[in-house]
Amino acid sequence: MSATDPGGASLDAACAIRSMGDGSFTAVLRAEWSIGAHPHGGFLLALLARTAIASLHERGEPPAEPLAISAEFLHAPALGPVLLRADLRKVGRRATVVAVRLEQRGRSCVEARVTTGRLPMRRPEWSDVPMMPAEPPPGSPSITGETSEGVFGLGKACDVRVDPATAGYLSGRVGEPPRMRLWVRPRHGLADPYFALLAGDINPPVVANLGRVGWAPTVQLTALLRTRPAPGWLRVIVEARAVHESWFDSDATVVDSQGRLVCQARQLALAPTPSS
Repeated sequence: MSATDPGGASLDAACAIRSMGDGSFTAVLRAEWSIGAHPHGGFLLALLARTAIASLHERGEPPAEPLAISAEFLHAPALGPVLLRADLRKVGRRATVVAVRLEQRGRSCVEARVTTGRLPMRRPEWSDVPMMPAEPPPGSPSITGETSEGVFGLGKACDVRVDPATAGYLSGRVGEPPRMRLWVRPRHGLADPYFALLAGDINPPVVANLGRVGWAPTVQLTALLRTRPAPGWLRVIVEARAVHESWFDSDATVVDSQGRLVCQARQLALAPTPSS
């Protein structure tokens, strides 16, 4: 723990894993990276990706970074110790694939495939990203404390601001489009690719704008990392294409302070029951 990381609330500290020497690792899921009693889905994605990279390092493979991760959320893990099992599925010149499984109390909770390689660093030849201010305007509300999904533990580790014009539910408005704009940055340290994965799932459920407020468990989440984020705020634009009975999709685009696309995330989730 360093002076710049009081309480060890950085993502690096929270993603610390201990090798068991047989392709498995242990970790502790912490309250600073949770919503209510549940670890945050984006955080779990970052932990699984870090486990994949650590398993490759342990095997003596060349340095790599996560490029893509696709995860199935089978059971919601509780805060506390977990076991992570990594299985190398393919070694390639440009892309290597690792399967990672998170277990708790003998039950598989999250299973993922992580594609690794080297992230591009040059500016893109072509890019089309949504426009929004590089920093949150003065007065943009922070997401902290109690939320409709439970206590937003991430508020201790992340500075998250929401554009109030895109979050009508905060003012009691119902029936607005399921779209939101947010800004996020770590309270300790700088954003890295793992934090960009987290940012792709940082938003409150967009169906809250339709009056469907509460816990919206993720069933499947796929994220693509496109480059390393520059220092500063990450901008997040998230929207649903369809809310259909109990199901909704959520697409997030994460743009860094230099206007570069750093992460794309798409998930399928269960929507809370509409409020009466």
